Amino acid sequence: MAVLNKIRQRSIFLIAIIALALFAFVLSDLFQNGSAFGSSQDTIATINGNEIKREEFMNRVENMQRQLGPGASTTQTMNRVWDQEVRRVVMEEQIEGLGLTVEKDQMRNLLRNNFSDFPEFTNEVGMFDENKLNEFIANLKAIAPERAPLGNFQINYFEWVNNEASIAIGAQEQTYFNMIKAGVGATLAEAKVEYEAESANVDVKFVNVPYTSISDSLIKVSKSEISDYISKHKKRFEVEASRDINFVQFTESASLEDENAVKANVAAMLDTRVEYNEVSKLNDTIVGLKATKDIEGFINANSDVKYTNTYVTKSSLPDVAQDSIFKLSVGQYYGPYKDNGMYKITKVVEEKFMPDSVKSRHLLIPFVGSRASDETTTQTESQAKATADSLMNVIKGNRSKFADLLDFSIDKVSNEKEGVLDWYTYNSMVPEFRDYTFENNKGDIGVVKTDFGFHVVEILDQKAKTRMIKVATLAQRIEPSENTIDDVFNRTSKFEIALQNKDFQDVAKENDAQVKPVNNIKELDENIPGLGAQRSIVRWAFEKGTKVGDCKRFSIPGVGYAVVQVSSINKKGLMTPEAASATVIPEIRKEKKAKMIREKISASTVEAVAQSQNVSVSTASAVNMKNPTLSGAGLEPKVVGTAFGLKEGQTSKLIDGNKGVFMVEVTKKTEAPKLDNYTAIVNRLNMMKINAAPSQAYEALKVAAVIDDNRATFY
Repeated sequence: MAVLNKIRQRSIFLIAIIALALFAFVLSDLFQNGSAFGSSQDTIATINGNEIKREEFMNRVENMQRQLGPGASTTQTMNRVWDQEVRRVVMEEQIEGLGLTVEKDQMRNLLRNNFSDFPEFTNEVGMFDENKLNEFIANLKAIAPERAPLGNFQINYFEWVNNEASIAIGAQEQTYFNMIKAGVGATLAEAKVEYEAESANVDVKFVNVPYTSISDSLIKVSKSEISDYISKHKKRFEVEASRDINFVQFTESASLEDENAVKANVAAMLDTRVEYNEVSKLNDTIVGLKATKDIEGFINANSDVKYTNTYVTKSSLPDVAQDSIFKLSVGQYYGPYKDNGMYKITKVVEEKFMPDSVKSRHLLIPFVGSRASDETTTQTESQAKATADSLMNVIKGNRSKFADLLDFSIDKVSNEKEGVLDWYTYNSMVPEFRDYTFENNKGDIGVVKTDFGFHVVEILDQKAKTRMIKVATLAQRIEPSENTIDDVFNRTSKFEIALQNKDFQDVAKENDAQVKPVNNIKELDENIPGLGAQRSIVRWAFEKGTKVGDCKRFSIPGVGYAVVQVSSINKKGLMTPEAASATVIPEIRKEKKAKMIREKISASTVEAVAQSQNVSVSTASAVNMKNPTLSGAGLEPKVVGTAFGLKEGQTSKLIDGNKGVFMVEVTKKTEAPKLDNYTAIVNRLNMMKINAAPSQAYEALKVAAVIDDNRATFY
């Protein structure tokens, strides 16, 4: 009690201390994120001084995500919007600087070009109607922010305005790039150089002392040499900030015990059984697969794969049980058997002898609401059925009139072949059409309704009939049990706890776990090889408080867990010698080997070098500068370039090539035949340059842009 009284007496003091602590925590967070007195929390990025605001950017990402659908991840969508924003800002600066605008009349023409095929903006004769466009825009504005249908999607006024702006920007960009294209072209001198590079050629004999003639083990490369190489080639080794990680994966996969339990459960569903019902307090009789009269209902209620009411050929059955199932009689079953991550029992429900393939012809009569209907369709379902019946009666009376009735059919593809659908197999058509043509006989004529409309069908021919069966497959996925999932969780936890006092690699070895390294992860990366899309891991690895050696457990949905360690923090700038060693060491080795080979050679002719180095003399004919390849040696531009600088009969000095040290002798030199006119080559080069100009110009502008990218803070 005395303690409680003291606490009560000092409660104001305690509250003040707690309040100060919370305030200090908030302040530290604000300063840590650099946003106490700034706007970084509201700015996604700054491009050439233009701020991209968070809310606006996120709205664009949300709209783009709706367009792309569930197939695109948030990061993929965000990157797409980012590319659009960078382009918008960079190009707007150029367009505004030149004073390029889109006037009202031009905008109307642009809208006409973009929307002329939309039925919402066409009149009775199919022509674009500007009044309808104006009415549509006015209606969008009136019902904002509600959406209205346009083509196959919905749009609101805000989105329409953005769409108009995008069309206008596209037109301005087109004008901008047309101006650049107008200033791009090839000269006569360039055409001559191009022609000579393609047409002039040399025949050579050469000797190559390959770098592989010296073992790598004889060449020592020091860390300081790697550093010097990086310093001399800085552009090649400039990198963004990155992280290297190690991870161990704990997978929630079914154990052998789990598999056996699933197998036993599937097998138990074969026979009728009695179970006690906890709700009714009575025994219930559960009819099994053997005895059930409602095969479709039974499968759909108990199987992870729903019932398919269709006939199948032997080749359509699972490979692991194909022979065993197909030889069954109606009513017999096979299983349990393991297939595609499931245990299954398959029962033969029906059998029938049907054609291997069918040839037929048809007339397709659509009705309003059918899949084949279009803006010209006016008949209701009952009217279309009456039309189809009438056409069928005409054809039955005189089959030669079938071709005369093609104008009634909307299927333009088959109409080109007089309505004929050439040989097709069982599952090539929609079910109703398939069933009619495969289950009836050659010469039969009938009307079949499908989602596309009413078909007047004539079976022209059928190939040899074979046995087909209808099967019911009871399937249950092999999944980890609760005990297995709990065991994986416990093993992951023990691994994580052990890391507090031990090395990551040591703990993995003790647990017989495979450590998987992943290097060079960038701040905005999403996918991690072996784990898939794991943005949360990347964000953690780049957090300010995350240090080399830090470890964390992550849940991998549908898989299990990954315990991740940051193994290296690589700052923006030049690569470290360790990171660059895989690229640099082979280059330094090649330089050292070239020096060693040169020191061994004193001969000055191709034959003498070949004899002294125990290699053979090779020849190459009609070698040109456009494709500087030597037969048997590969791409060697330095060697070929040297050869073109020699006169016929001259021999080069030693040349450090891509694959070895070369000496080359020109045996024949063929000049390019003189041309009277280089216009064709100039035109070809012009076209190449003009086509490449827009992308090259934009890339140059993007590289020159000053970008402060904060996306990783928000995504």
